[in-house]
Amino acid sequence: MRERNPKCNWLSAYNRDALSEWEARWEKDSTLVLEGWENWVADELEQKENSHEIRRSMQSFFQLLKEEERKRANEIVLIMVEVGRGIVPLHKDERMLRDLAGWIAQDAAEVADEVHYVWNGLAKKLK
Repeated sequence: MRERNPKCNWLSAYNRDALSEWEARWEKDSTLVLEGWENWVADELEQKENSHEIRRSMQSFFQLLKEEERKRANEIVLIMVEVGRGIVPLHKDERMLRDLAGWIAQDAAEVADEVHYVWNGLAKKLK
């Protein structure tokens, strides 16, 4: 990532960064990297519990990011992990998180110009 984009601004749910901070964190002439989507989705599920509303909100957010990327002529990179890896959780809440995180990743991929699947350091361009 850093080899391709040496000047990056990272926003990470793993560091307890709020997704709403994205615009303030994105410095001029840099790439914005957003990671920890499963945590942000889990936070939304705790507050709203309506997966359709959360998904629509994220779809709108991806469109906003796409427009900002175009306006600023700088790249946004979304790092999204596969939550379930094929295993269906026993608890309903965990199943909802897994499903919603997967749908949101699909929505992001639909809007993205490029999609890369990375596993154990090996990348494959999907789109």
